[in-house]
Amino acid sequence: MQAHDIAVHLPTVRPEDPVAKAMRLMVVNRLPGMIVVDEADRPVAVLPGTQVLRLAIPSSYQNDPALVRTIDELNAELFWREPGHLTVGDCLPQHAPRPAVVPRDATLLEIAALMAQRHSPLVAVVDRAHALIGGITLERLLISLAVAGPED
Repeated sequence: MQAHDIAVHLPTVRPEDPVAKAMRLMVVNRLPGMIVVDEADRPVAVLPGTQVLRLAIPSSYQNDPALVRTIDELNAELFWREPGHLTVGDCLPQHAPRPAVVPRDATLLEIAALMAQRHSPLVAVVDRAHALIGGITLERLLISLAVAGPED
């Protein structure tokens, strides 16, 4: 099996899109992240859901687990905030690594190795012109590996 055999059409976002849009798309489509594309629909980043989650938690609490334990459950809910005016680009690191991208003929092993190396739950599949043709989630890859694997 190759990447194009298991790739599916996934919604995408652009850096200028509101992060609230990305969050909604992740929830509605049960995605672990979003593929961020440029104006030519070429992947420029993969935005993991965990990166969006970080926006809701003040950095002082992210860096100190002991501090987090000092907040009781009732007050913990006060920390969740709306993403407001933030954009998808605001969620991306300033020097974002290249997105997790594979050509359409990549093998399942190549896809798995890239996901593991990049700690990415989502890989973009591109054609020869580097235009997005689909995406592969970790869940879809694991299912495909299980189906393609040797009999027990």
